[in-house]
Order: sequence, then C-alpha cells, then structure tokens
Amino acid sequence: MLTLASKLKGEEGVRAGRTLAGSNDASHRVSIRDRLLIKEVAELESNLPNTCKVTFPDENKLHHFHLAISPDEGYYLGGKFQFEIEVPEAYNMVPPKVKCLTRIWHPNIAETGEICLSLLREHSIDGTGWAPTRTLKDVVWGLNSLFTDLLNFDDPLNIDAAEHHLRDKEDFRNKVQDFIKNYAR
Repeated sequence: MLTLASKLKGEEGVRAGRTLAGSNDASHRVSIRDRLLIKEVAELESNLPNTCKVTFPDENKLHHFHLAISPDEGYYLGGKFQFEIEVPEAYNMVPPKVKCLTRIWHPNIAETGEICLSLLREHSIDGTGWAPTRTLKDVVWGLNSLFTDLLNFDDPLNIDAAEHHLRDKEDFRNKVQDFIKNYAR
C-alpha cells in the first residue's frame, strides 16, 4: 500500500539523517516481514483472482487483512466467504494464520473457522506445506481453490461434512445452499 511504503521511505530518510548525526534510533527500524509485505501486497493486488477481494482494516498494518471469496462455480456459487489473515512477525519462515469468519458447511473448513490447507501448515507430511519461497499470493490462490479444485472430501477437517457428501450429494448441496443463504450473503 502506498501509505506504508511512503512511511518506510520517509523513515529510511530520517534514519539516514540520524545515522549521519551519530544517533541510531531502533524504534524506527522496519521489520523484514513488513518489507516483504510491501512487495507481496503490490504483487497480490495485481494478480488477484477475479473471485477474490482483499481489504485492509488499517492501511498501515499490512500484516492484518481480510479476504472475501465469491466462488463463480461449484457447490459454493452465490456465497461470499470472509477470511481473516494475520501475518506473524516471523514471516516468511512461518505461514500466515488464516481463519474463516463465515460459517460454512465445507469438508476442509471447520465450523469454528479453522482451515485444512497444506500450504498453511508449517510441517506437512506431503511436502506441500509452508516454505519461505511461498507468498501471500499462494495463500490467496490456495484459499480460492478450496471452493473448486482443492475441495477435498478424502482428507477432511470437517468429517461430518465429508461423510454427508459421501452419503447424499444432493442433500449436501442443499445444506451448503442453506448455509450460504443464512451466513454467506
């Protein structure tokens, strides 16, 4: 975002001036996370899926933002699902923390908002977990894919939803639509 980027440039200029004057104020240091986020948020905003929208409650805090996903196909068509993304200070060595804020009937999202997506795992058995080479763009595209090609009934977090789908696909679809009507508009 321009606000934080311009703030960082201003602080670098101030810091350079203070260094020349012999004073080094540690309170003006910018974290590695924040420097990465400036670059990644710009990239994310220019490569966002058309079903996604990112908003920042505070434009000066790029480490905390919301993602809205409105699937354009599949079981979740017609719904608008809100996610909260918190990027920890240790980013990019650890993945962002993501929570679904919208109540949803989904095999890979618990009703409490927890999400089963391998790239959000710090340690993943299948080798597709978090790595420092991953970015916020990967996270957003991964979350978006949970509504289409990454919808996984074989390795569910919400076992009831997965079993419901196996038992009766049409009733599963109806329950998903009820959740959309009641919680995801």
